[in-house]
Amino acid sequence: MKTGKVRVIVHGALGRMGREVTAGLSREPDIQIVGGVDKLSAGDSLNLPDGSSATLSTDLAALLSSHHTDVVVDFSVAEAAMSAARTVTKSGVNMVIGTTGLSPENLAEIDHLCQINAVGAVVAPNFALGAVLLMHLAEVASRFFDYAEILELHHEKKLDAPSGTAISTARAMAEARGRPFLHPQVQKEILGGTRGGEMQGIAIHSVRLPGLLAHQEVILGGPGQTLTLRHDTLSRECYMPGVILAVREVVKRKGLTYGLDKLLGLR
Repeated sequence: MKTGKVRVIVHGALGRMGREVTAGLSREPDIQIVGGVDKLSAGDSLNLPDGSSATLSTDLAALLSSHHTDVVVDFSVAEAAMSAARTVTKSGVNMVIGTTGLSPENLAEIDHLCQINAVGAVVAPNFALGAVLLMHLAEVASRFFDYAEILELHHEKKLDAPSGTAISTARAMAEARGRPFLHPQVQKEILGGTRGGEMQGIAIHSVRLPGLLAHQEVILGGPGQTLTLRHDTLSRECYMPGVILAVREVVKRKGLTYGLDKLLGLR
């Protein structure tokens, strides 16, 4: 039964981001959490900040069939996100995906699934507004510099390297520039991998340490000068304005929308 609210199921509800998303969305008056899915679920109840609860399950398809749902929000891992996307879109439900590590082939499949099922999906490598603005500013600056490097820093439990945000940033910068950056070659690399990975002439360096959350620095160089752009994520609540925006917007769209920048009017 429809309530006038956007009804949401959180996929990966018991993870760090899943818990943050559940809490954040629950506080919005126009959004209702109707359920959560997590493979590690040992019970059938998902506690919400106001003292109420929603259904918790290990079976996404079953939860979708028993609860009217407008949007599934996914913060899991790439393989689980793709499996969820096939189930969710087939059920005629929209999707917001914050999981990183999705390949171009994955994104093409999500778009195809959305088109044939007449639903929308918002996929973003980063939902922090500051991180999205950093990427946008890096694109603008890329037209004026020949050299660039990216340093991304995350907590020690992050599974992938480099981060999805760093890869997306490098791609966007090279596209804005219209050609690869110049990449200095050292004559002797004493320790293999010291120069990081290379993408479109941009060296990308990954740091993994306890005490960090998510940080990115873009350094552009030219004769006699450098330009440094940096964003620091201090807590996971910074992602919530972007996730909330995506949940509200995805129900108005069909097909794949990639990147929060499009919802912010930056493109």
